[in-house]
Amino acid sequence: MKCAQEPKTGGSARASWWNDRSWVWRVATIHASVGVCLVACWLAPADGPPCHGIVPPLLAVTLALVTNRLRLCLAAAVLCGGVLAAVGGAGGAWSTLFEGLWTGGTFFLQTVYNTNSGTCDADHLLILLYVVLIMVMISVMLAGGGLQGVADWLTRFARSARSTRLATVAMGLAIFIDDYANTMIVGSTLRPITDRQRISREKLAFLVDATAAPIAGIALISTWVGYEVTQLADVGADLGIGKGGYAMLVDALGYRFYCLGMIAFVFLNAATGLDFGPMAVAERKAAAGGKPGSPLPAPGDFDTTGNTRSHASVAILPMVALLGVFGGALWIDGGGLDMMGADSLAPLRWSAWAEVLGQANSIRLLAYASAFGLAVALVMAWAMARISAGKMLRAVASGVRISFLPVTVLVLAWSLQGTCDALGTGKFLVALLGDAIPPAVFPALVFCVAGLTAFATGTSWGTMAILIPTALPVAFGLDGAVYGPVTVLSVAAILDGAIFGDHCSPISDTTIMSSAASSCDHLAHVRTQMPYSLVVAAAALGVGYLPAALGAPQWLTLASLAAFMAVLFLALGAVRRRAG
Repeated sequence: MKCAQEPKTGGSARASWWNDRSWVWRVATIHASVGVCLVACWLAPADGPPCHGIVPPLLAVTLALVTNRLRLCLAAAVLCGGVLAAVGGAGGAWSTLFEGLWTGGTFFLQTVYNTNSGTCDADHLLILLYVVLIMVMISVMLAGGGLQGVADWLTRFARSARSTRLATVAMGLAIFIDDYANTMIVGSTLRPITDRQRISREKLAFLVDATAAPIAGIALISTWVGYEVTQLADVGADLGIGKGGYAMLVDALGYRFYCLGMIAFVFLNAATGLDFGPMAVAERKAAAGGKPGSPLPAPGDFDTTGNTRSHASVAILPMVALLGVFGGALWIDGGGLDMMGADSLAPLRWSAWAEVLGQANSIRLLAYASAFGLAVALVMAWAMARISAGKMLRAVASGVRISFLPVTVLVLAWSLQGTCDALGTGKFLVALLGDAIPPAVFPALVFCVAGLTAFATGTSWGTMAILIPTALPVAFGLDGAVYGPVTVLSVAAILDGAIFGDHCSPISDTTIMSSAASSCDHLAHVRTQMPYSLVVAAAALGVGYLPAALGAPQWLTLASLAAFMAVLFLALGAVRRRAG
């Protein structure tokens, strides 16, 4: 899940203000932020104590919990940080307030334009371009029937309940480029087939939801990558880690215990048909011919209907082109050609790719590769799907419109990072927690905090925006100010915990969209999925983050995670045989 669902208001014109209170929350948010600023100005000594740095991220979390409006809360936190940065001036409280609001405004501006040097932030602008291009590419592939063609091809293998479940999982993993597109295309396409095979709507919603964010979160190319890379790159540069954001993301890939565990869990669950808890009840009811859950309208951000021709190549070729161009450009930009001059087998060695990833400018290359992928998608939609120029333009406009939400969240997240940097939030937390938390438990603690934050706010991207600039400096300090195992594990724990909390949250947009696309009662989906997410999270903590932080090798933790899943389903099978 990228961003918290911001419920739409409306309804009858006769609805009272009490039944439609969105404006009340907005006013409360503004008043709360201004109140915090004024109290801080009044209480703070002239030299501005470093504890002020904790207020903006804490305010962002608190207001998001109360209002469920991520963008407004992030903006309020940034403005609050601007006021706190102005504390200690010669003026009074009101002059400090106005100066601080101006300072907060500069935090927004400096995400794309450095007012000190008078230059644009090229990396941030390229990432915003990447997000827009990738969303437009997805929209064109959907309009041209590309993703529908992939779905139709996979459904040919759905001839039994077991093969239908596995086809659903395979489709969820194949559409790795975006979790929104994943939930919408997989749920709506497979729903008639799962109904025929007497698979519950709750199971379909789980298979859709449990493969969407985990695969988009760990894929090396997806709409998530640009966001994660820039968040990590900015903090890495501030800490002097000496690695790019993409290299840090790849370093943490083998420690993404929740995402990897959930993918393994979903595959075994689909292959064996073994369930427990509320999901088992729902499956027994569906197998007995029970009526499917109450239908819900499918989400309409992307229009997946009305395609007269569906060609899988309209989706496959652009994604292959994007991946191929990005991989080749990474190799060239990172010095791979020089390595090949000394060793012709260098492209087959992971150590060579690790060095390339550390040296290449992945942000610029992501933008170039996505532009090339979009060009291929446009050509394929015209040549193979024969869509009209008008429909092509509507698809492009739809992609641009849909990109507005992640773009605004990115800008707000960067603004909050700039606020925390100006107030020294990371340094304060290092000083406060550096000696209080054992390094062996810090990644596990970060995973739990990220999960709780994402659960309460319904946003994984917002959780990353809050925790990456605040938790990673602490982890870096626990490593002795070097890029060590606690830092790498904490990167994985933040990204994983955000997805875990998102899976359990009833206000997460992908949870809501998975329910809608599967025509499943939303609360039934949450109730049946949560036990599975909690089991996988417990495994990620017990055999993943805690042993890894204690020094267990990566291969052992991954093997232990696989063994846990195998033992779990063997035990479920034994229980079924005993009961049957």
